[in-house]
Amino acid sequence: MFSKNIRESKLKNYKFKKLFFSFGITTVILSQARGISQPLIYPKFNELNQYSNKSFITKAVEKTGSSVVTIETQKYVQKRKYRKDSQLFLDPYFERFFGLNLPDSNQPRIEQSQGSGFIFADGLVMTNAHVVNGMDKVVVGLTNGKKLQGKLIGQDLFTDLALLKIEGKGPWPIAKLGDSSKIKVGDWAIAVGNPFGLENTVTLGIISNLKRNVTQLGIYDKKLELIQTDAAINPGNSGGPLLNSNGEVIGINTLIRSGPGAGLSFAIPINKAKEIAAQLINNGKVIHPMIGISLIDESNLKTNNIAVKVGYVVPNSPAEKSGIKVNDILIKVGDKYVKNASDVISRISNNGINKKINILIKRGDKLIRLKVLPTDITNLQNK
Repeated sequence: MFSKNIRESKLKNYKFKKLFFSFGITTVILSQARGISQPLIYPKFNELNQYSNKSFITKAVEKTGSSVVTIETQKYVQKRKYRKDSQLFLDPYFERFFGLNLPDSNQPRIEQSQGSGFIFADGLVMTNAHVVNGMDKVVVGLTNGKKLQGKLIGQDLFTDLALLKIEGKGPWPIAKLGDSSKIKVGDWAIAVGNPFGLENTVTLGIISNLKRNVTQLGIYDKKLELIQTDAAINPGNSGGPLLNSNGEVIGINTLIRSGPGAGLSFAIPINKAKEIAAQLINNGKVIHPMIGISLIDESNLKTNNIAVKVGYVVPNSPAEKSGIKVNDILIKVGDKYVKNASDVISRISNNGINKKINILIKRGDKLIRLKVLPTDITNLQNK
């Protein structure tokens, strides 16, 4: 009897412990389930946390990305020109081997290409002149998928800038223009464009150099001082915006250096683009005051200073008429001393073509004061 009571007591204790253990497991599972589902009760907290984790690149592109457009161009070509002495295209064997079709290749056709641009005012698009120059048809593709006809307002080949007007009704997403005079070497640079029609392709880098003269790149038919960046500008990105970390446009992507030393990209400063755009809108053309000289920044290792030296004088130019000669050193232009060739170009540009500018030069041991009347660069080319 006594042993029977002991067995019943142990059985009750075992059942109680089993019940308590099961209750504990259930409690843990329920508490874990509540913990997992808790964020679903506060979706606003999740959204806020997600936004705070966005990178500055994402925020910058979200501000400006919708204003970036694809520019599709078409050019009617009557026939392709071949050299008359080209034996390659006269040999039927080579024609078959390379898959050439000479009769069809020589027929009229339409050439198509693409570039990028961005809307900077009501229906106005800024891009590179080389994207639209000589084209018969321009189509502007928006990020919402719409494609509209684009009309060329004006272009300036010397600075490689062009303006288009979208033929349609807005409202339009407009990019915020920054101030390129405030950027510094080492600042973030975000290149945005639509290469090959791929919407909002983004690359990141830094500002590598400011006021990079295109003559240093072997380009002599342009009048440009460029922003240099290591942010990749891919084919088709030409005309797209270069952004700062706040999503403001600080430049226009224009060219890439290929071959040895590749990986360098260049953009037109937005402040210069604003000046060109204003002249194209108001006058339909751009005036580039010049006196007809090429300049060399010559370093003096002893004094660690730079002398601005005349490398070439255009015949029958204002510079030649005033007495400027090769190897002359420019000391002052206007009423200010010059430190480099960029200073000279800037002072002459700001002077305009309607009044003479004072120039102080050094020739040997002599200082010579001259007055020169700048002219438009097109007048120099026609001489």
